Amino acid sequence: MKPVIALVGRPNVGKSTLFNRLTGTRDAIVADFAGLTRDRHYGSGRLSGKEFIVIDTGGFEPDASDGIYREMAKQTRQAVAESDVVVFVVDARAGLSAQDHDIAGYLRRLGKPTLLVANKAEGMKQGAQLVEFFELGLGEVVPVSGAHGQGVRSMLEMALERVVGWNADEEDAEEPDTGVIRLAVAGRPNAGKSTLINAWLGEERLVAFDLPGTTRDAITVPFERNGQQFELIDTAGLRKKGKVFEAIEKFSVVKTLQAIENSHVVLLLIDATEGVTDQDAHIAGFILESGRAVVLAINKWDAVDAYQREQIERQMETRLSFLKFAALHQISAKKKQGIAPLWKAIAQAHASAMRKMSTPMLTRLLQESVAFQAPKKSGMFRPKMRYAHQGGMNPPVIVIHGNSLEHVPDSYKRFLEGRFRKAFDLVGTPLRIELKTSHNPYGE
Repeated sequence: MKPVIALVGRPNVGKSTLFNRLTGTRDAIVADFAGLTRDRHYGSGRLSGKEFIVIDTGGFEPDASDGIYREMAKQTRQAVAESDVVVFVVDARAGLSAQDHDIAGYLRRLGKPTLLVANKAEGMKQGAQLVEFFELGLGEVVPVSGAHGQGVRSMLEMALERVVGWNADEEDAEEPDTGVIRLAVAGRPNAGKSTLINAWLGEERLVAFDLPGTTRDAITVPFERNGQQFELIDTAGLRKKGKVFEAIEKFSVVKTLQAIENSHVVLLLIDATEGVTDQDAHIAGFILESGRAVVLAINKWDAVDAYQREQIERQMETRLSFLKFAALHQISAKKKQGIAPLWKAIAQAHASAMRKMSTPMLTRLLQESVAFQAPKKSGMFRPKMRYAHQGGMNPPVIVIHGNSLEHVPDSYKRFLEGRFRKAFDLVGTPLRIELKTSHNPYGE
């Protein structure tokens, strides 16, 4: 399971710059004035081949009582609640402030593993200039420069050492195939996830029980249907009373991301009454990035008229066009309409994701595809594809070897993907094609 790091601190201490450095992106907007980041922002990073999730937050004022600052404080509290370790960022150049003391007090009371990081410390002596931050009572002060990357890797290693069970040197063990299909039901709040789960369980008259989830506060429900064992991962964000912050939304982004990562198949539920929103598209994009098999279901189909249905279908074609390979169903979980066929689509998506493809058949299909339509020349040379083999499952990966393959355009890769999908009946799963060019020893 990916560990989660929350970046917390007062405004303009460089949290977003540090976020961009940790994730290797420019996703967080950075500017030299306070209060730019207001919502939580999520990204993935990697250390020694193992991945983690980073949450960027807005400037934190624990005691903020009104306006945008109160809303930003809510977002930060949610990020801290979702995290395994908190990185408390202070400004090494501006020095200690009363707001830093307030944040430190809040984190000490919470008892969450915390690392104190002094950002913007490039060119500074690490002695007297940082000693004042020991007043915060959070132990060692780690100097870094998010803008220049100085000390960031060491800081990251120290933060992850505080996560129980983390070992950067330990390789992820390959998971044994138990025959159980792990199904995550994902979607926005109020899309009908719990209603659908209850409809399934009630329809099958199964005794369901809660097991400790692999994601915090999540619920895994084991059940059986037609001889097939399933583990249903509920991403509804259910929490025990007393663990819910009154002013915090119950929907947890981290919980959904981790559930998707831990599943074989994801059922993405769209609310027909709301249409396809940005949040739906973000979740769909993460499913694709994770390589998970997916089934799309539009819930509350009975609650919209013909015009709304036409609009939703157009939105699906435009906003979720990258999931064209997924089966699409219109359902009503409340009325139990159209929910039985979902099981066939789920089984088909799982079978496609775990499909084994022989090297002789892949190579023959590749040669037939090239004979039908060869890749275009690049300068004086035409890319030459020699053979193909399977490079992985869930998602299926096809590795093609040859010469000058770096010149193969994306359009030709999509052409090959279509041919492979049709030949192996791959429905509901992403398919990745990797091109590997043979090294020419006389080219240097």
